Amino acid sequence: MLLYLRLLKESFSFAFNALRNNKLRTFLSLLGVTIGIFSIIAVLAAVDSLDKNIRDSLSALDSNTMYLASFSFGPTDVPRWKRETFDEISYNEYKFLKANLNGAEHVAFQLFVRRENIRYESEQVSSINTVVVSNEFTDIQVLEFEKGRFYTESESNAGRPVVVIGSEIAKSLFGDFEPIGKKVRLYGQKFTVIGVVKKEGSGLFGDSNDVSIFLPANYVRKRFGDNNKNFRNIIIIKPDKDADIAGLKAEVIQLMRNRRGLKPDEIDTFFISVISGLQDAIDGIISTMNVIGWVISGFSLLVGGFGIANIMFVSVKERTNLIGIQKSLGAKNRFILFQFLFEAVILAIVGGVVGLLMVYIGTIIGNNITEDFEFVLSLKNMLLGISISSFIGLVSGLIPALSASRLDPVEAIRTGM
Repeated sequence: MLLYLRLLKESFSFAFNALRNNKLRTFLSLLGVTIGIFSIIAVLAAVDSLDKNIRDSLSALDSNTMYLASFSFGPTDVPRWKRETFDEISYNEYKFLKANLNGAEHVAFQLFVRRENIRYESEQVSSINTVVVSNEFTDIQVLEFEKGRFYTESESNAGRPVVVIGSEIAKSLFGDFEPIGKKVRLYGQKFTVIGVVKKEGSGLFGDSNDVSIFLPANYVRKRFGDNNKNFRNIIIIKPDKDADIAGLKAEVIQLMRNRRGLKPDEIDTFFISVISGLQDAIDGIISTMNVIGWVISGFSLLVGGFGIANIMFVSVKERTNLIGIQKSLGAKNRFILFQFLFEAVILAIVGGVVGLLMVYIGTIIGNNITEDFEFVLSLKNMLLGISISSFIGLVSGLIPALSASRLDPVEAIRTGM
């Protein structure tokens, strides 16, 4: 054990001397490893950060939440011309499902409408995200309130002119003044502000709640009718905690087919999308991004490996005389082999640590620039970076180390003189 500790100490010394005595050569040779480790870990950190922020955005929703619509949220085999013939999801179908579904905890109705302008006295915010939903929406997608509340079932059913606004909308319209109870103008009519949603940051899937407003679906239905071609309707279904998801989906399909009078040989004229399916799609995209990152970074690591091999071949040549002396004094081939292998690994780790340091600095800068997106550098990725560096050093230094260990001591001393 003491022998190998001394061997490791000497290897550190030789590696340090290589860095100190041949700064430019060593820097250029290690640059490939540094760039390679930086590329791999930066890609992995970016993908992990994206994955974390996406999952945080979806955490407010149950992964089994279903969306019933006349259009599909994902790829489908139904041709476009066929989809365009499907009837729009109706409010009456929402009420029908709400009354007859057994495995659903909450059922909500939502209309996708155009962006609107909202005004308070002389202040106006233009083209804001307008979320038109029934009152059950807040039971499905959890909303935290800075002030006030969401509209009640009676306000929702009656289509009362009440509105819940995001924190950024409240700040733009009212500044430091109290927004609750104020009258804002929307759709040419006055709406009473009854709630302000707590600030949550930017959303990864469109506008966040900070820059959105929420108003009862029945208000828009009464004002514009149920057959407005500019609106798209969906029904959101949150299953019971212990519900059989496949069974609930089959129940929705059967109820809808019966409601629409579809014959057994006719296809469904609606689509059911599940949040968990979206998460699976996201996982697939993230896996693809990881593979692409590894392929791109692999070229840099290949260059870095050749650079370290070059350093080690030069080191063997410069220390040929010393190798001969060590062997003449009884040093075994294994000792010489490990000496150069340790040196190659140490040099590679130095390049890898510099690459990791660059990623770490990048995450700090990124988090300071963007408040709403969190960049993360996990311990797993840091250990992975060190492990890859060590492996590159081991592979790159193997041939030079073998050539050094097989030198004839007499020839080595004579060559080095």
